[in-house]
Amino acid sequence: MFERTYELYWEKLYAVCFNTIREVEPAKEMVQDIFKSLWERRAELEIQKIEHYLVRSAKFKAFEYIRNQVSRQKHSELAMLDCLTAHNCTEEKVLFNNLKQQVNLLVDELPCQCKRVYKLSREEGMLNKDIATLLSISERAVEYHITKAMGKLKSGLANY
Repeated sequence: MFERTYELYWEKLYAVCFNTIREVEPAKEMVQDIFKSLWERRAELEIQKIEHYLVRSAKFKAFEYIRNQVSRQKHSELAMLDCLTAHNCTEEKVLFNNLKQQVNLLVDELPCQCKRVYKLSREEGMLNKDIATLLSISERAVEYHITKAMGKLKSGLANY
């Protein structure tokens, strides 16, 4: 039953997501998230019309993605505005870029799984629960990896 639903509707859901955000990979991820959620909640959901439910879910996912993108963009614009109003804007940019480069070097030195968890958490903004599901590890393991990564970053950035 679930496989049949997936076969029938995945293309339509992908089209809804892609036509809204115009990005291939995020649209594919959204469709996977929708079906993953459907599978995980299959026992508690009471759906009258599966197609309507799935299409609505796709629209919500796409709008959520857009909202998050807009929020990130506004944050970046505010940071740039702050920088423009600062007296030492160029110096601050250089210092910021040096700090960012140092963080990236330290992140690259992390063990593979720890680096993956850190990037999903801090760069992609994923929740611990979602990271745990994606990587097939426990939430406790996700917390451990984030704590380990943050400790290494803190000690590696002590001079900053």
